[in-house]
Amino acid sequence: MSAGLRYRWLVTDLDGTLVDRDLEIPARNVEAIDRYRAAGGTVVFATGRNEHSAARFHAQLGLETPLILYNGARITNLATGNRLLDLTLGDAWSAIRDQAVPLLPATVGAVAFQELDAYVVKPAPALTQYAARDQIELQTSSPPGSPTKLMLIAESPGDLTEVAELVTRSSTAVRLVSSEKTYLEVLPAEADKGSALAALAASLGVPLDRVAAIGDNPNDLELVQTAGLGAAAADGHPDLLRIADLVVTTCTQGAVADLIDNHLLRPT
Repeated sequence: MSAGLRYRWLVTDLDGTLVDRDLEIPARNVEAIDRYRAAGGTVVFATGRNEHSAARFHAQLGLETPLILYNGARITNLATGNRLLDLTLGDAWSAIRDQAVPLLPATVGAVAFQELDAYVVKPAPALTQYAARDQIELQTSSPPGSPTKLMLIAESPGDLTEVAELVTRSSTAVRLVSSEKTYLEVLPAEADKGSALAALAASLGVPLDRVAAIGDNPNDLELVQTAGLGAAAADGHPDLLRIADLVVTTCTQGAVADLIDNHLLRPT
């Protein structure tokens, strides 16, 4: 058990936090997570990815914990397939699809995620690199129902300048988050990583003041604020650095390991 740990859970974002730009978990992070788990700690992922693209990192670390996916729109147990939370865009989807997507700039692609599949709603050159990076197979057919989220992917950050306003003109019943400079994610209005963490912790009887969390981008703001200890990678977004309880080293240098070794495994 983790009675000796001040923070029984470590909830970590993946890309830019646990996973570096080469899409690998730095060895220092792997070793530190092994030490934390040996001491009785539990590690949970909170990511914008889906089951397929998060699973290999989950397996690499030998984890059996539920995953917070799609930036808090879904909570899944990979072993059983059971979902504690499963939100969709609902009625907002048809308005966004019909009114906003046709007006997107030529350099902005759109991918809708439903169940375990990704559907190209609007093609663009940037989607090729995105799919390869996250190891996602893109379907050319339309999603058969309301998706969990819509990813808008641009070639450069400037391409997204007016896209947020374009989306909210079609529907205000959504939440927009940025997980990368060239990504804008359209989520169900009530979806965020912090709310998902609260729901998961409550379901398993873990007090939030016994949870530490770490991230790097604006989509991690609620996660870091909800946890009892909220940390940010040093090369993260300024908005996250501003509200975090502490700032650790950069992703490449082992941000998660820094948090574990210098703050979670210290004697209480």
